[in-house]
Amino acid sequence: MNIRKKFLANGLFFVIAMWLSSRLLIAIAMLLIAPLFPSSSTGVAATFSWDVFHAWDSVWYEKIVAFGYDFSSEVKEIHTVAFFPLFPLLSRIIMFIGLPFKVAGILVNNSAFLAALLILYFWVQELYGTSTARWATATLAWCPYSLYGTVIYTEGLFLLCTTSALRAFDKKQYIWAAFWGALSTATRLPGVALIPAFLFVSWKERRGIKAYIASLTVGLGICLYSLYCQLKFGDALAFIHAQKAWRGDATGFAWEGWWKMLMQITVGFTNWKFGYIKDPLYPLLFLIIIGSGCLLWRFRLHLGMSKFRNGLYFLWLLLWSLTGDELVKIALVFGGIYLLWLSRPKIPLVAVVYGFSSFALILSTGITASAERYAYGIISLSMAFGLLLARYPRWGYPIMYFFGILMFTFSIRFARDLWVA
Repeated sequence: MNIRKKFLANGLFFVIAMWLSSRLLIAIAMLLIAPLFPSSSTGVAATFSWDVFHAWDSVWYEKIVAFGYDFSSEVKEIHTVAFFPLFPLLSRIIMFIGLPFKVAGILVNNSAFLAALLILYFWVQELYGTSTARWATATLAWCPYSLYGTVIYTEGLFLLCTTSALRAFDKKQYIWAAFWGALSTATRLPGVALIPAFLFVSWKERRGIKAYIASLTVGLGICLYSLYCQLKFGDALAFIHAQKAWRGDATGFAWEGWWKMLMQITVGFTNWKFGYIKDPLYPLLFLIIIGSGCLLWRFRLHLGMSKFRNGLYFLWLLLWSLTGDELVKIALVFGGIYLLWLSRPKIPLVAVVYGFSSFALILSTGITASAERYAYGIISLSMAFGLLLARYPRWGYPIMYFFGILMFTFSIRFARDLWVA
């Protein structure tokens, strides 16, 4: 009995429950529900197999494991060198015991995601207590884009490395901060956001030479990969040049892309496409929903908080049903920036600077594609959201239910090889 109580009290049971229940929902959607649908627009039908976890970027990681990296500056097409080496390397190591790539990739991503949840939980618990730790962990586990912590992508590994690096630096464990930071930059390019965060905190808090050395060592992962690209392809920045196949020469803030998204939310895709109000029903419904929300806010004291909350939940579901993924993307990216700004006095400085540095990278790519998925990978947001929901838990439960609905639908779409993020 004492062992059981200790197990429940230390948070391990809660983290495993959050990870297992959310992963189970994804597995049910992908393996049991998705195969009931006909072939998608891409001609891919979901099956009860490992194949449902293997789509989009997964294909490129499998090519790296099977054939190594390729690149040519003369051929303007996607090359595998655009994808960083740590994830395929770990997958290849797991394959040595006889497992196929799809199984190895799933094991690497899911085990790393579980470890990231554990580290986040105990870090937040040390800072704010059990309630905030639980909400932060639930947010990271149930956010619909945590789907990418289960399929053959790098989200789980990236979250593990960045969370570990931030926690270690916050606790002044510089060797571990440098180690995990270097692994972060060997996993994905956004890992470089750790460097300005570490350097700023080293200067602001006058931490000394060890902190500066750890900050610069974070870049070791990308430096070694750059050296490899120079030796193999004669281009130290081959991984950046290869990414132009996705985004072209676009850089800076994607004004046109974000404006297009905002217009599609407010007036509808059809009206935006034709340049005039061809479908008056969409903007009318949008105005009715927004107007109803304003009335709810105006009369919230007369209605009572319970009716006010239920009304907002219902209106949000209507708005999401009308606008779709664009609303979720705008809310996560720009709402995330606002939430991080509001939470800046409460969360560790290194997490704040890392969060804003990461958002700066996301918004400077010149494109909007996958912005919401990269925003999800900013662990600072989960900390800020945990603090918010710990203070207003009655808002937290319906948010988690909504997350579950999105996660279920996203999982079905991914299994059918349809675009999610």
